[in-house]
Amino acid sequence: MHSSVTTPSKLASAQLPRALGLRHAIAIVVGTIIGSGIFLVPKEMMQAVGSAKVVYLAWIVGGILSIFGALTYAELGALKPQAGGEYVYVRDGYGPLAGFLYAWTWFVIAKPASIATITTGLMRILGTFNAFHFLAENALSKPFAVTWAQMGAILVTIAISGLNYIGVRRAGDFQYIFTWLKVLMIAAIVGIAFSFSGGTFSNFSTTYSGATGGISGFMVALVAALWAYDGWNDLNMVSEEIERPERNIPLGLIVGVLLVAALYMATNAAVQYVLPAAQVAGSERPASDATRLAIGAVGAAVVSAGMALSMLVGLNGTVMSGGRVPFAVARDGYFFRALAEVHPRYFTPGNALVVQAVLSCILLLVISRFQQLFSIAIFAEWLFYMIAASTIFIFRKRLPDARRAYRAWGYPVVPAIFIAAAAFLLYSTFTDNLKRSLLGSAVILAGIPVFLYFHSQSRRTGVISEKTSSPR
Repeated sequence: MHSSVTTPSKLASAQLPRALGLRHAIAIVVGTIIGSGIFLVPKEMMQAVGSAKVVYLAWIVGGILSIFGALTYAELGALKPQAGGEYVYVRDGYGPLAGFLYAWTWFVIAKPASIATITTGLMRILGTFNAFHFLAENALSKPFAVTWAQMGAILVTIAISGLNYIGVRRAGDFQYIFTWLKVLMIAAIVGIAFSFSGGTFSNFSTTYSGATGGISGFMVALVAALWAYDGWNDLNMVSEEIERPERNIPLGLIVGVLLVAALYMATNAAVQYVLPAAQVAGSERPASDATRLAIGAVGAAVVSAGMALSMLVGLNGTVMSGGRVPFAVARDGYFFRALAEVHPRYFTPGNALVVQAVLSCILLLVISRFQQLFSIAIFAEWLFYMIAASTIFIFRKRLPDARRAYRAWGYPVVPAIFIAAAAFLLYSTFTDNLKRSLLGSAVILAGIPVFLYFHSQSRRTGVISEKTSSPR
C-alpha cells in the first residue's frame, strides 16, 4: 500500500472549477492532436514502405492503437477526474516518487519543449509567406543573436499562455472555435485535392522503388503515424475542469480520436489521389504539392494557412494541459507551494502557467542549442504513456468495487495491446537515439533528489502526513 498525501486546508481547497463541457473536451482532443504531422509525414511513410496501400495500412493501425490508448485513458479519467491526469494515475498506482518523476519530466522538459517546438514550427510556416520573409533576420545581435522568428515564437507563447491565465472557459472556447475552423480547412484541402481533374485512384496501386520495405519499413511508417496521432492524453490533464467527467472524458477521448482518424484517412487519400507514390516520397510537403496541382499557387498557401492554424490550436491545448501538472504535484506538497495556488479572480493555476511560459521562452531564446531536446521529451512521453496505462490493471485489482461510470472496452486485451505498442515505440526511440535517450533517462532520474528535498520539507512543515491512507 502506498502512502498518500494529506494537505492542509489551504492547499487542499485549491480546486479548479468544472467549466469545460463535452464540446470543449472533443475540441481539446482534436485540436491538440492535429498539428503539422498529417501534412508532413506522408513523405517519410512512403519512403519507409514504398506502397500507397501499405502507407494507408500504417495510418489505420496507428489509428487503432491510438483508439486503444484513448479507451484505456477513458476509464482512468472517469475513475480519477483530477488535475494532472497521468500524474494522478502514476502517483496512486506506483507511489508519490513515481508520480513526481512523471510531473518533473513534463514540467522541466516535455511541455516547455513541446511549446517551443510548436511555436518555432509556426514561425517557419509563416516565413513561407512573403509578408513574413523578415522572420529569418536578426531582431537583436547583442549580447547574442535573436531572430524575429524567435521573438515571434516568444510573443505567441506569451499570448496563448495569457489567454489560458485569464480563464479556462475562454481558452476552452478558443479551442472549440478554432478547432472546428481547422477541421473545415482540412476538409477544404481534401475537397480541393479530389477536385483535381488529373487525379486518379490508380495512384493507390503505385509503388516507390527506393523504399526501406519489409517489417522494418512498416514499423518506421507506423511510428510516424503514431507521432501524428500523439496528444490525445492532454484531455486527461484537465480532468478536474471537465463537467460531468465520468461521461464527458470518455466521450471526448473516443469521439475525438475517431474524428482525427477519419480526417487523417481522408487527407492521406486526397494526397494519394493526386500524387503517385514516387512523387509523395520525393515531396517535402505532399499536401501542398497536391493542392498546388489542383488550383495553383493559392493551393499551397491554403495548406500553409491550415498548418499554421493547426499549430496555433495545438499550442493552446498544450499550454492548457501542461499547466495542470505542476499545479497538481505542488498541491500534493511535492513542489513549490506557489504553483498550487488558484488565481482568485480567474480560477486558473496562474503561477504554474506563468512558470511554464517562462521555461518555454528560455528554450526559445537558446533554440539553436535546443533543437535535439525534443527527442528526449519523446522518449519520456512514451515511457510514461506505458506506465500510466498500466495502472488500469492496478486499479481494477486494488479498487474492484469502485464506481466506474465507464469501463474500458475490450479489457484486458485492449489496454495490453496499447501498453505493448508504447513499449515498442519506447524501445525504437531508445535504440535509434541511444545518446539522447540516455540523456532523457538522466533528466528523469535527476528528479529523485528534488523529490526527496520537497518530501522532507513537507514532512517537516506538516504538509504530508506520516499516515498511510487511501489516495485522495
